[in-house]
Amino acid sequence: MEFNWQYQAQTPTTIKLFLRHLDIPRAFTSWVKFSGSILLNHQAVTVRQTIQAGDLLTLIAPDELGHETVVPAPDGVEVVYEDRDVLVVNKPVGVVSIPSVKNPSGSMANRIRGYYVQHNYADQVIHIVTRLDRDTSGLMLIAKHRLAHALLDRQIQARQINKIYFAISSRADWLPQGLISAPIARDENSIITRRVHHTGKVAETEYWLEEALKDSSLLKLQLHTGRTHQIRVHMKHLGGPLLGDDLYGGHLQAPLTRQALHCGELSFRQPFTQEPIIVKQDLPSDMQEWILLHRQ
Repeated sequence: MEFNWQYQAQTPTTIKLFLRHLDIPRAFTSWVKFSGSILLNHQAVTVRQTIQAGDLLTLIAPDELGHETVVPAPDGVEVVYEDRDVLVVNKPVGVVSIPSVKNPSGSMANRIRGYYVQHNYADQVIHIVTRLDRDTSGLMLIAKHRLAHALLDRQIQARQINKIYFAISSRADWLPQGLISAPIARDENSIITRRVHHTGKVAETEYWLEEALKDSSLLKLQLHTGRTHQIRVHMKHLGGPLLGDDLYGGHLQAPLTRQALHCGELSFRQPFTQEPIIVKQDLPSDMQEWILLHRQ
């Protein structure tokens, strides 16, 4: 992968300081220095070289060969947005984000690797930025190379990547808007489930009532913290577990045979241009069908 920047400032500086000003991670610069190339106006240089106004700096990173543990899958992916550096896909229900011993080839990472192979991309490592649970549908953000992953991780740490979820709660009497602030801890009797408990970590979920149904509600939710199963735990805590979420007390009722939770909006900044990107994805068919059947 090749990255180019033109130096615009009038005061000369070193390439090392210029890269630091660009907020390029030192680990990436070192990797390029020893395994790739650093060019100034198409000539090989070191980071100690002086860069002046109008100069073109080029970093050529080596190709990222895919890991053997992530075998390409032919299932395909639904691409919602793509540019040179990022990929956003719509994850279907029932597919895990990353492979495991029990499921070595059926994850989204496997599917994305298959997509990369199909398109003959030079970089084959799968850099997942935002994951979703197996039975949660919707938007996932993937960095297409190492540098984009590092820059997007910084956006996560700065809480600049926002995910909007849509959920169907079994409770029908939600207020128009609210903030759920309740600490979440591990369940003392399970390694999987979580619970609201005063010993837990701070957890905040903001919600908006999108539509009141006969016996349930369509909610829009935004996480202000990122605890495991946060939405599902907070919904149960307030007496409205997600429909289909039998792990947290929600009833399995056709057409919802999984937790009614969908990541429907994702916003972030393009890691190099800083352009705001907002991607949206409609509700999946099972949630749409429930809403149609239960409208007042």
